[in-house]
Amino acid sequence: MSQLAQLSEAEIEERFHITGQTAVRFMLAAFVRERESFSVQFGSEMFLSTLLAVQPEKGRLIIDCSGSPETNRSFLDSERNVFVGRPGGIQVHFTTGQAAEIDFEGAKAFAVKLPTVLVRLQRREYFRIETPRVRPLEFFARLPGGDLLTLPVHDISVSGIALTAMALPNGLDIGMTLANCRFSLPEEASDLFFSAIVRHLSELEARSGNRQWRLGLQFEKMPVNDANRIQRYIVRVEHERRELA
Repeated sequence: MSQLAQLSEAEIEERFHITGQTAVRFMLAAFVRERESFSVQFGSEMFLSTLLAVQPEKGRLIIDCSGSPETNRSFLDSERNVFVGRPGGIQVHFTTGQAAEIDFEGAKAFAVKLPTVLVRLQRREYFRIETPRVRPLEFFARLPGGDLLTLPVHDISVSGIALTAMALPNGLDIGMTLANCRFSLPEEASDLFFSAIVRHLSELEARSGNRQWRLGLQFEKMPVNDANRIQRYIVRVEHERRELA
């Protein structure tokens, strides 16, 4: 179970949610001063943007446009947009509604309504979601001895992945680096390739009474673009679950 899954809603809000107009505006203004970059995720698309200005009197946040006219047109049609950044190495994300195109300091920009909540995670704390059980993600790696490791994914975050095994794979140990790892995300044409470090091995009892193992791996040398792909997948799964709730 993830760190967040073990917390109550009240604890999550107390630890991670920044609310109140003054606090939200103050933090966004700091990101503007530092010219922080955020990925803007909408539907299956995304682009990198910089926060340009906070305008409290108009209740809006100004952001830079994408370099792609097609992406900009699609963004203007989106009614829900998720901003994800790592200012100071700490993950921050927030959600806004539909954007409008404006002129800002002589150039085109986007304006969105100021968010009411910022989610700010502490270092080493990331949103981790359990992956769908019906068609689980499949993880592949080569063990140091050359054997192929193939296991279903239990949960995932941008920092690592947890696997489920009925028995502990031979030769696997904490601290070991798996140099050749890969898995694929639904609806994406190419796999993600990376190395990973084994961080924990835990034996658990399933609801059926059977014993199984949970293997926790930390991503290493994960390309930034692939980390963004994982973040988009997490956002998409969470969005689908909220719609079904």
